[in-house]
Amino acid sequence: MPPDANVLRQRKMLADDSQDDAATQQRISTLKTLKTTEVVIDGIIYDISDFDHPGGDSIELFGGNDATVTYKMVHPYHTSKHLEKMKRVGKVADYEMEYKFDTPFEREVKKEVFKIVRRGKEFGTFGWHARCIFYCTLFFTLQYFWVFSGPTLALAIIYGMSQAFIGLNVQHDANHGAASKKPWINDVYGLGADFIGGSKWLWMEQHWTHHSYTNHAEKDPDSFGAEPFLLFNDYPLGDKRRTFLHHFQVFFYPLVLAGYWLSSVFNPEIIDLRQRGALGVGMVMESDYIKSRRKYAIALRLLYIYVNVITPFQHGDDPLTSLMYVMILGVSSSLTLAMLFALSHNFEDSDRDPTKDYRETGEQVCWFKSQVETSSTYGGFISGCVTGGLNFQVEHHLFPRMSSAWYPFIAPKVREVCKKHGVRYAYYPWIWQNLFSTIKYINAAGTGINWKENPFKGNL
Repeated sequence: MPPDANVLRQRKMLADDSQDDAATQQRISTLKTLKTTEVVIDGIIYDISDFDHPGGDSIELFGGNDATVTYKMVHPYHTSKHLEKMKRVGKVADYEMEYKFDTPFEREVKKEVFKIVRRGKEFGTFGWHARCIFYCTLFFTLQYFWVFSGPTLALAIIYGMSQAFIGLNVQHDANHGAASKKPWINDVYGLGADFIGGSKWLWMEQHWTHHSYTNHAEKDPDSFGAEPFLLFNDYPLGDKRRTFLHHFQVFFYPLVLAGYWLSSVFNPEIIDLRQRGALGVGMVMESDYIKSRRKYAIALRLLYIYVNVITPFQHGDDPLTSLMYVMILGVSSSLTLAMLFALSHNFEDSDRDPTKDYRETGEQVCWFKSQVETSSTYGGFISGCVTGGLNFQVEHHLFPRMSSAWYPFIAPKVREVCKKHGVRYAYYPWIWQNLFSTIKYINAAGTGINWKENPFKGNL
């Protein structure tokens, strides 16, 4: 979900663009004046109020926003004919775009990957659904013991990890629309986010913004979501967001990540479903679709709190002991999720300023290239079965609507195409290598050592 046009630095569309026909001239507008039943793609305003979207009604989540990057990201087979299915009602004046698509690198990586994963076959495989059922069975079995038998130290740890596995292996593919071509299956699996203390709607608001603008310090909510406690962005020396404590963040960053569950479960954003990170970069979240989901999100959150936080106190144990078990559950879930998330885009030599060339030269940046150079991949098939394929972050960011089951099969070809086009691909054979690189990066981001060694670095 792109931010407000006024805070984007993007290339203006040519006045004689081929899409500037009579239909698009019905109204000249700005992003600020879009209706919540409208989206912008390549500067053209489309009315989606009556659009029967094959992927389900989640398209309404983007109402009132520029959805250009998001649209092209999740429609790898996109042609101009696809947009003809939607009603054009106007255009945005002085529309600009930082990224470019349909580059030689994009075309070749798509061509080679689609030889392996044929069109219409990119969704969850039998193996993926079997894995999904396994993690769901594990989760609900442990939840049964948590509620009816009462918590123990071992159960708190394992149950917390099982919640993380739902986040990694079930809801993630589903909320990307990658579990099945049937929207209702994605919707059901996607509620896994709510069953582990999150919210599928808040998740989509933030996560799709993150995917569209990975590692962009101004537009990726994940890049600054841990601030002011933790800096993932390597800000210049003297930046007001730097403090003395950040010099030591490499020592306490696991403690910050351990609080992920607590901040998620008791997040007041559940009330209005306006994710503050996405809101901060300009996303509009006032559509009827979002408003209609608020009551369900609140009900599911209250159910989660009752099952996971209240019931441990109903077994007659010492209240402090019960509280300890609840917090251990939360820490276990947090570290399993957040430590793996932190590896994905925070490592040595990751691109922390993917649109720098545009800013300096006006030349648009290949979106596909930026996704590779801001992400990392580690391990292989086994790691994929544990992490839901999130160890294949490069492949995931290139093809976010492809099931994670396919990533081990396309990864070698993606690496080959990247090498051919001179695109930097970060691969770590073992997870500990990626972790070590992440630790070194977090230390550098906190101390500013990169800037001390290279005062003319020019990033951010």
